Amino acid sequence: MSSPTPAFEPLRITVVDSETCHFCEDAHRALTALAASYPLAVDTVDVRSEAGQALMARHRAPMSPLVLLDGTFFSSGRLPRRKLEKLLKNRYDDAPSTAVAARETHHG
Repeated sequence: MSSPTPAFEPLRITVVDSETCHFCEDAHRALTALAASYPLAVDTVDVRSEAGQALMARHRAPMSPLVLLDGTFFSSGRLPRRKLEKLLKNRYDDAPSTAVAARETHHG
């Protein structure tokens, strides 16, 4: 049997946030809502921590929250929800139909 398709693996999201940041609170609410429909693994890093400061510097993020998808810069500041939803939809919603088509091709 083949290994699982990467599209079925949870998207690892890293949020570098600050405790008094309303954009950070909004990002966490949005990610919680999206996690109900998509496999997400969300890690939170405090901006004041050594790791948080290093990530902010590495990605040259001007403000929190810094959001990384699988370690790659996605956004800084207000989370672009529609852009994230579109990315998730493309990543996950197409995967089952591809798997079904592949199964039908092999058994047809």
